[in-house]
Amino acid sequence: MQPLLGCIALLSFGLIPPAAAQTANACLPQEDGGNPCPAKLRRPEQQPLSAMAEIGKAIFYDKALSGSGKLSCASCHEPANHYAPSGFSSVFLGGPHLDVQGHRAVPTLTYLERRPNFSIGPDNPVSEAAPAIPANASNVSHGAKSASNTGASATNIVPQGGLFWDGRADTLQQQATGPLYDPAEMASTPSKAIQRINSAPYTAALKQMAGLTGQASSQFLLDEAMFALARYQIEEPSFHSYSSKFDAWLEGKEKFTPLERQGYLAFNDPMKGNCAACHLDTMQSNGLAPLFTDHQYEALGGPRNMELQQDKTASYYDLGVCDRQPDGRKTLSSYCGMFATPTLRNTATRHAFFHNGVFHSLKEVLNFYVLRDLKSAQFYPKDKNGHIKAYNDLPHQYRQNLDTTDAPFDRKPSDAPALTEKEREAIIAFLGTLTDR
Repeated sequence: MQPLLGCIALLSFGLIPPAAAQTANACLPQEDGGNPCPAKLRRPEQQPLSAMAEIGKAIFYDKALSGSGKLSCASCHEPANHYAPSGFSSVFLGGPHLDVQGHRAVPTLTYLERRPNFSIGPDNPVSEAAPAIPANASNVSHGAKSASNTGASATNIVPQGGLFWDGRADTLQQQATGPLYDPAEMASTPSKAIQRINSAPYTAALKQMAGLTGQASSQFLLDEAMFALARYQIEEPSFHSYSSKFDAWLEGKEKFTPLERQGYLAFNDPMKGNCAACHLDTMQSNGLAPLFTDHQYEALGGPRNMELQQDKTASYYDLGVCDRQPDGRKTLSSYCGMFATPTLRNTATRHAFFHNGVFHSLKEVLNFYVLRDLKSAQFYPKDKNGHIKAYNDLPHQYRQNLDTTDAPFDRKPSDAPALTEKEREAIIAFLGTLTDR
């Protein structure tokens, strides 16, 4: 790990040898917001799109693939808003008549090019790459995890990697068929999709790329179409441009404002925001910029979103990772209530946060992180007797999965908040530096 990022936390835990402490301290943001230890980022090479990626681009914008004929991938993943929705609704309206609520908030499609496959295994405390451990690993444990990246957290057995909020797809090609066939989203069918790819403006080019097999097999041609869609997301630079102010700061080309600098420090402080424990901001030794996620999953106890029809049904629970497979509530019960830790890149442009879109601003999110167990009535409803129904979106038998050990969730009702209001504002200002230009 380079000494540039996370050095506050490392120093506070005594993990940097005395000889290196002075160097680490010297790499903190300067008083004027400058970076005293600039580095060269290794970005994806920018080249013209391949023929297959060009086909994928056409598919990405093709509304005729949907059941309504009015939705494309770009309808939910808007290029102008970093491939996420620009509206303020918790979920997107889809279905054959565009009047059905989606099940979850629409995530961004940016910065997925380095997402590892789903696995369950030891926590890697310094790397954003997950180890290849079989997904049926057991003996889950969870110790405190902090931005200090202590070796102790490596003993945790955690779910990590995969796409969607629950990790149920490993590749962008697999991911593409999820919303395509979901009755509440694009609401298409394999037969309708096959019909379209056999009669679209890009059909001739797709069949040429698919060869004789694609011309003989409609299913193979459909698979090739999904592959083309994945290639577009990999090759198109705007999906992972690394063009934010933060990236420029890493290279010593820009300076933080005083408020952004304060937010950066609080973001990395294990006793304050502790955000970097899960949203890693550490440059890798090979020059790759941080993705601001550890690709893992957490149960944070977010409240039910009563704007959603499904959440108004008392028996309904979305349990994340343990619902990724039919028997998951039994075989993966240790992960019920856990959802993916998203990248924080471009998060300042989002309007729906958490898997159910229950929060609509970063201020609401930061308040929840800091005050969840200190001022529970601010987030959860009360029952008819006036008792607060804390963690009301997670059944009692799974509440041992909640994160109550990592700061700022380690506070008791009598404790002071881990972050003051001013510090929360500062972190939000820092998060604004992660927006691509």
